[in-house]
Amino acid sequence: MDHENEYGDHGALGDAEYAEFMELATEEGFDPEQVADELADAAHGPLPVLAVVGRPNVGKSTLVNRIIGRREAVVEDKPGVTRDRVTYEANWNGRRFKIVDTGGWEQDVLGIDASVAAQAEFAIEAADAVVFVVDSTVGATDTDEAVVRLLRRAKKPVVLAANKVDGPSAEADAATLWSLGLGEPHPVSSLHGRGTGDLLDAIIEALPEAPKLTFGEVLGGPRRIALIGRPNVGKSSMLNKVAGEDRVVVNEQAGTTRDPVDELIQLGGKTWKFVDTAGIRRRVHLQEGADYYASLRTAAALEKAEVAVILIDASDSISVQDLRIISMAVDAGRACVIAYNKWDKVDEERRYYLEREIEQDLVQVQWAPRVNVSAGTGRHMEKLVPAIETALAGWETRVSTGRLNAFLGELVAAHPHPVRGGKQPRILFGTQAGVRPPRFVLFASGFLEAGYRRFIERRLREEFGFAGTPIQVSVRVREKRGRKK
Repeated sequence: MDHENEYGDHGALGDAEYAEFMELATEEGFDPEQVADELADAAHGPLPVLAVVGRPNVGKSTLVNRIIGRREAVVEDKPGVTRDRVTYEANWNGRRFKIVDTGGWEQDVLGIDASVAAQAEFAIEAADAVVFVVDSTVGATDTDEAVVRLLRRAKKPVVLAANKVDGPSAEADAATLWSLGLGEPHPVSSLHGRGTGDLLDAIIEALPEAPKLTFGEVLGGPRRIALIGRPNVGKSSMLNKVAGEDRVVVNEQAGTTRDPVDELIQLGGKTWKFVDTAGIRRRVHLQEGADYYASLRTAAALEKAEVAVILIDASDSISVQDLRIISMAVDAGRACVIAYNKWDKVDEERRYYLEREIEQDLVQVQWAPRVNVSAGTGRHMEKLVPAIETALAGWETRVSTGRLNAFLGELVAAHPHPVRGGKQPRILFGTQAGVRPPRFVLFASGFLEAGYRRFIERRLREEFGFAGTPIQVSVRVREKRGRKK
């Protein structure tokens, strides 16, 4: 089957289905342009990645907040403050991209210069383009020069941001940064927003377009699996077991793995690409730089993977860290398999408590296939491939618009939205605009409460499966009733 045609300009909708859908939307009083935008938004392929790098305290996180348009990254007036999350989604003039904020990864035992260099290296590996932030009030330092050398070697597009230019008088400071040889310095004040529009225009020019969503191998080659989990949960042992030989150093000391190791491995008659990632530590900003690096690399591995196999130590209580790692994979929109490792160390009593913990803490990911394995002894490892295949199948499931609307019609008739303020919002129609993960756009006559949205997601899963994949549901509300033709 030629998936290119099936998933052409209209994402997961074929031409005839798209035309029919647009007619329905117009008839129901929606603005066709807005509907088209909404569908295009949900149908994108992998978004291009922009990394923001620079020395400590040059204003990287403030700039990221300015670009994403909200205060999500923690900003404090002292260097070395970071957060758990490092990737955000941004949109400028209709172009969507991901942004990696490396601000704060600065308390490295190697010393500040080595830390900044390593940070730039990470950025280069993960990103399609880089924004290099320099403090124009200080000018180019030796550390900045070191980063420039790395950026030149990498041959990735670089946009130079001269930050802290708060007024016309400071523009001369920015002009001195031409000396870095990275082209035009863009004078900005990330604090006050001055010049950020021009900077964003330059960023959009440097970033590749997000590819049209094509079915099958987006990046080509074998399906890509990221093994993720907290330190010492057995990721390296798992990789060695599936590979059938010792490919990765396994050490009792947590956090031995620093870099992801890509491995092509034959399993269940197919070749898979496994990415072994360094364990994620919880309070990343209190750790030495290498562990923060590990967390960034995990974020990068998720960006490159299609399936996340999340390892949890079954012999130990499920921790906040485990939950955070699961939500990283879900937020990244990856197919998920949860592997409870070290099963050989689980007795009857622990099994009882583990089931209670799963019921209580993992209720949001009940849809993820579960395997109980022991990477050490190799027990039940053969169950891994069927679980991965199930998750990938769910991740790529597409429900036709006709079938979806028949289901929504029955659902709304049997379980209408509660009346609020004398009004009862109704779902008028919907479509699945994207896959990998499945993205639904519902069109409604009024605001749908979060509880009702969760109910719809639950029923979608009951009806159509979607095992092993997050589902994204967005709702567009009709602003005012249009006249029916």
